[in-house]
Amino acid sequence: MAPVTDEPHKQRLAQLEARLAEARKAQEPKPRADEHYSTANQAWRMVVELVSGLMIGFGIGYGLDHLLGTIPIFLVLFTILGLAAGVKTMLRSAQEIQEKKLAEMAEQDAQDRD
Repeated sequence: MAPVTDEPHKQRLAQLEARLAEARKAQEPKPRADEHYSTANQAWRMVVELVSGLMIGFGIGYGLDHLLGTIPIFLVLFTILGLAAGVKTMLRSAQEIQEKKLAEMAEQDAQDRD
């Protein structure tokens, strides 16, 4: 194939390349939304936080009762404390998720106005 030396041919070739680039860009797959958590992932995160708080409290209470030879008073006490810690962590995660969504909505509104 001979090199293109004529000015009109160069312009046509540049226009063709621009159209090809636009077509390729339109055909590109959209970026995956893996960066953003889906609703199911967020729900599982909260469940895991709650259950882990319960299990840690249960483990500490059981261990203390076993070491000290007491009735399961520490088990009950630390299980309740673990539940409270799990709920607090879960609420903090929910607030974090809500703040991110509000920031995204505000950014989208700002883009729509421009």
